[in-house]
Amino acid sequence: MAAPQKTVVIASNSIPKTKATREGFAQLLPGSYEFQGISVPSNVAEQPFSDEETLSGATNRARNAQKELPNADFWVGIEGGVEPRDGSIFNFAWIVVIGKDGKLGRARTAGYFLPEKTCELLRQGVELGHADDQIFGQTNSKNGKGSVGILTDGVVDRADFLYPGCYLGFDSFQECFIDILIR
Repeated sequence: MAAPQKTVVIASNSIPKTKATREGFAQLLPGSYEFQGISVPSNVAEQPFSDEETLSGATNRARNAQKELPNADFWVGIEGGVEPRDGSIFNFAWIVVIGKDGKLGRARTAGYFLPEKTCELLRQGVELGHADDQIFGQTNSKNGKGSVGILTDGVVDRADFLYPGCYLGFDSFQECFIDILIR
């Protein structure tokens, strides 16, 4: 007997965030899912500028999505952030997953240092996606290949960058799916 379909609310309508969440569930927690995207506030700055602020943004997104659509099985918040480090700026993201039972999964992606021209704009208060668009002549790059895609010439796009963090954030829930499958 197949496990019942589960509803996953993604606290964003961003294409890369949606793709990374779908791939994470498909790889780590195989099953039947209905995915719903919803735009909710992060309650942090448009461009989080520390590890703590970025984690708070991802957590707030997941919790705000849970408030808006309370009848789901999972709520996923993803927040990209930057952090000053060694005279440069480091880019990364946090993923927070909340289960219907209140269980919490959290993971941070890998990260990388940004080019100095990008750092200059970030220090002036420009959000990373807008800085990338301005410097590299892109349009809405954060909803496509993202900064990482621009810098790697498409070898790794934003969804690829987010995916391992999603995978690790979902790892906390693997045990509950094993229980469902063996019943």
